[in-house]
Amino acid sequence: ENQKDEVPVNVTKSTTIPKRYSIIEKLEEGLARSRAAILLLRENKNVTNNNNNNNQKEEDDDEYIPHGPMYLNATAFHRSYLEMEKKLKVYVYKEGEPPVYHFGPCKHTYAIEGYFIQAMEVSKFRTQDPNKAHVYFLPLSITMLIQFIYVADSHEWGLMKNTAMDYVNVISQKYPYWNTSLGADHFMLACHDWGPEISFAIPHLYKNSIRALCNANTSEKFNPTKDVSIPEIHLPLGTTKGLLGGPAPFDRPILVFFAGGVHGPIRPILLQHWENSTHEDVQIHKYLPKGVSYYDMIRKSKYCICPSGYEVASPRMVEGLYMGCVPVLIKDNYVTPFSDVLNWDTFSVTIPVKDIVNLKKILMDIPQDKYLEMQKRGIQMRRHFEVNSPPKKYDVFHMILHSIWLRRLNFRVHDVNES
Repeated sequence: ENQKDEVPVNVTKSTTIPKRYSIIEKLEEGLARSRAAILLLRENKNVTNNNNNNNQKEEDDDEYIPHGPMYLNATAFHRSYLEMEKKLKVYVYKEGEPPVYHFGPCKHTYAIEGYFIQAMEVSKFRTQDPNKAHVYFLPLSITMLIQFIYVADSHEWGLMKNTAMDYVNVISQKYPYWNTSLGADHFMLACHDWGPEISFAIPHLYKNSIRALCNANTSEKFNPTKDVSIPEIHLPLGTTKGLLGGPAPFDRPILVFFAGGVHGPIRPILLQHWENSTHEDVQIHKYLPKGVSYYDMIRKSKYCICPSGYEVASPRMVEGLYMGCVPVLIKDNYVTPFSDVLNWDTFSVTIPVKDIVNLKKILMDIPQDKYLEMQKRGIQMRRHFEVNSPPKKYDVFHMILHSIWLRRLNFRVHDVNES
């Protein structure tokens, strides 16, 4: 939890208040009330976890109430989510033309970009009045920017960076909102690994704005106090059809599974130690044997390796949660999605890079009852990573928005023209 715990004091009002400033102040007063209500629950140790058990009947989406140790503070999260539903307004800038703006991939590795952009365009959280907005969305798809502007293998970033810079210049000259906050109440979303690098071209975007990124490595200047880690979700057909569910825990003969190419610094170490393992229950591959189904292997496995690393995000965490395979996070600098509200330690295993050599021993030493508990909790947490069209409460669209909402609660906007 990286949120600041102070509720800022109301700004003293003068007798003559500029119209724009009074609008900002009204928005900020509403946010201050939400902030105070959430902090009250955070600090009340007697209500840290709503119905703190795993046996509560799973509710319908409209009735779901967060509960259990899978949340850092279920009650505070529930209140924060309700406050978001009641108040949050997002203005989507209308400037820009598809396919680079207002559009994005809805299939395969970077599907979350197109899914979020399209869902945001028609969301109940969207406002057509920018004066009523708490946050402003830059509807740029980094994946489409790369697809249509980047020259393959050129290693030339200039045109892509200039395109992003030009967009911010347009909206900052046409509207007052960017300059009012120096970008702090604006957000971008990128699942492509190059998202952070392109954002560096715009200093206020990189330093001030909320960047929702799949590539959430602090080694690449991801800032957990203002940026948002989002999950990479691989959707071969553009939906979760056929991806959800798997065998019971006792019907999974493989201890641990991974298959994937050599990207970043972590995977070579993993493959070096385990690719040619003689242990049949340790299945670590660069390439799967011919005729072997990747998803079948996940469903047959108790644990699934999810390596992070430089310029590497991975859909494996979500694939594991979707199919009942406990994620094993091998990471040093990666910030897990929604870790401001989710307690990842209760439904995943984290192994530092230096301990890869002891992978099997670490997993074998986990008691059976603890594994069963983590597996069950992971299935319960799956709802927060599911892609729905239209979005459903507490699904991945709403969780991304909630993370942005929390970041917005973390600061106040003042009119830069105020003397």
